[in-house]
Amino acid sequence: MAHFKDDLDPAFRGAGASPGLEIWCVENLRLVLVPKSSHGKFFSGSAYLVLHTFFLRSGSAWHEIHYWIGRDAKKVDSILASDKALELDLALGSQAVQYREVQGEETQKFLSYFKPCIIPVEGVFSSGQADLETSTYQVSLFTCKGDRVAHIKEVPFTRSSLNHNDVFILDTAFKIFLFSGCNSSSQERAKALEVVQYIKETKHSGKCDIATIEDGKFVADPDAGEFWSLFGGYAPIPKDLPCNSLQLPECPATKLFWITTQGKMCENAPGMLVKEMLSSDKCYMLDCEAEIFVWMGRSTSMTERKASISATEDFVRAQGKSTEIKLTFLTEGSETASFKSYFGDWPEKAEPKLYEEGRGKVAAIFKQQGYDVKELPDDNEEANLFMDICGERKVWRVDSGNLNVVPVVEPMKFYSGDCYIVQYTYLSGGREENLFYAWLGQKSLMDDRVQAISCMNDLVNSVKGDPAMAQIVEGREPLQFFFILKILVIFKGGKSTGYKTFIAENDNADETYHDSKTALFRVEGTSSYNMQAIQVDEVASSLNSSYCFILKTETSTYTWIGNLSSVRDHDLLDRMLDLINPTWQAVLVREGSEPDSFWTTLGGKAEYTREKKIKEFIEDPNLYVLASLEGDLKVKEIFNYSQDDLTTEDVLILDCHSDIYVWVGRHSSVNSKHQALTLGLKFLEKKKSLRQHQLEPPLYVVTEGSEPPFFTCFFQWDPSKANMLGNSFERKLALLKGKTEKLGVL
Repeated sequence: MAHFKDDLDPAFRGAGASPGLEIWCVENLRLVLVPKSSHGKFFSGSAYLVLHTFFLRSGSAWHEIHYWIGRDAKKVDSILASDKALELDLALGSQAVQYREVQGEETQKFLSYFKPCIIPVEGVFSSGQADLETSTYQVSLFTCKGDRVAHIKEVPFTRSSLNHNDVFILDTAFKIFLFSGCNSSSQERAKALEVVQYIKETKHSGKCDIATIEDGKFVADPDAGEFWSLFGGYAPIPKDLPCNSLQLPECPATKLFWITTQGKMCENAPGMLVKEMLSSDKCYMLDCEAEIFVWMGRSTSMTERKASISATEDFVRAQGKSTEIKLTFLTEGSETASFKSYFGDWPEKAEPKLYEEGRGKVAAIFKQQGYDVKELPDDNEEANLFMDICGERKVWRVDSGNLNVVPVVEPMKFYSGDCYIVQYTYLSGGREENLFYAWLGQKSLMDDRVQAISCMNDLVNSVKGDPAMAQIVEGREPLQFFFILKILVIFKGGKSTGYKTFIAENDNADETYHDSKTALFRVEGTSSYNMQAIQVDEVASSLNSSYCFILKTETSTYTWIGNLSSVRDHDLLDRMLDLINPTWQAVLVREGSEPDSFWTTLGGKAEYTREKKIKEFIEDPNLYVLASLEGDLKVKEIFNYSQDDLTTEDVLILDCHSDIYVWVGRHSSVNSKHQALTLGLKFLEKKKSLRQHQLEPPLYVVTEGSEPPFFTCFFQWDPSKANMLGNSFERKLALLKGKTEKLGVL
């Protein structure tokens, strides 16, 4: 919520206190709040300020500020909107990201707030003027571009406006026509149908007919004949001329400028950008050609920030850059992932301190406003797994391309040098479902990993239905995997032929666990249905005050209890000791009171982690569509996503950061789960190259119509939408005409 100060605009009183959108318009050189009933209605002669407030999964609130400049807006109004965006950011604690939006070139993020579209209105906003009704309905022709968000532009109502590449909407008094160019995609046509429905509801009070026209249809079709008659009769649309527009370079050159208090640009010396170049008492412009960032140090004044933004906009005009260039304004501490990717040394994770502070403070503000803020679960609470964990398990160890059955007993025993496949069969929605995992040990060979994925793919193809499958690497297992196996011990070494051959050929010591060897185990888990003992190096630096450990030698056994471990951890320690070997008689050792023999076994005392284990920062999921499946993988983020964005022709990535899901539409060009998994790995490599992922999170592949509940929980899921036949356009058209019963189910 905005912290109100005497020098701030009264229009910002209480701003940001509620999740959702707040919109102001510049009228007579002051901000006027736009009523919710008018959200999405923008006048081309005005300038607007838009605040989007939402909750992060961490429990804290986040703000994004946009100022929208109409095509015919006065310069003084545009400058005022820009200045007010800075004031609003200051009122919200200087943590919001600010974006400039130009009519007709709005960002995807901005348009995602106003689904299905915004259609700018000619004229100027007036807070005291009611909508005027005209006796004659104005016929309008629009182009509708985009498959995720719709870019709507009114064009002259003439035949020459039509082409083969785009989708057009002709809005008349009694009927709305959708004309689909023969080169337009099903996704674009489906999105245009949403716009048609929007126009029908908002401009016709839901009372008008809808007709769809295919490019190439002649007057024999009644709707097509009526459509062409409005243009004076049918005539062929000429072929589109080849596009000669300038293509931006694949790797744009980046230039960093220091902006003086007088608005002068001073370019930094060329070379790799590092975070240390940015000083908290200065403002900078980062020119990335396709986009421009203005970074404002936390110690800069409001005057300096306004001067830097004004200088940047002057720079854009002086350089003759297109209005398509995105302008983003950042205050120190609110840097986006895109901005940080241009710097070679930017830290990847938020400070734990900031995460912990954000959980409580901001949530408390929202609770005072009457909003139900879901707190993060305590360490003693079980996470919601969104699936039945009482199903049937089958486990195999991969050995030179063969699968050796591993008995399902307690505890399950894996080796870090091997790869395993787990099949889990469970009930969901009254039917039997399967989930497959390929578990790759940290010390497993690449050949074994490749064989494990191939064998898992064969198993997936051998069962009924369309099961989900996942690749997981030791140390990054998802919680449901541990609950499925219940009790797991991970030993060093390996049993597979490939592992044994490798260490023999390289004269490596065989670390494979044996009862006669000294071994140190870290005990983890949350309950008797989720327990792990993981063998670690037998050195003191492996200890951690947040855990309990089992140290086993030839002659004795110790159980070591860390000072920061819980009573639950102690119970798990005792249970795990009995499960690994019930004959071991352990000596209880508490941290700080270890006997000399304990340290001697570990090779002497050494430093180890003594701080409290901090819960990993929870990031919000991001949804991406894979725009190119060949060569260099291209991805495009979908903002404010919903289930409707899972279009059947596409492959999408749901990046939950701790887990990654590859969703494969039934009409996509991906023909196998193995291929989808490869795309997921390419995506992960791309994220690593941008320093947005460091570890190897679990990678799932799910197919349209067979989504598991731990995937659908990230959406407001409607099962009926997941079972429709036809492409995106056919599905939307059937819903629009109320003929869903003819679609059937998959």
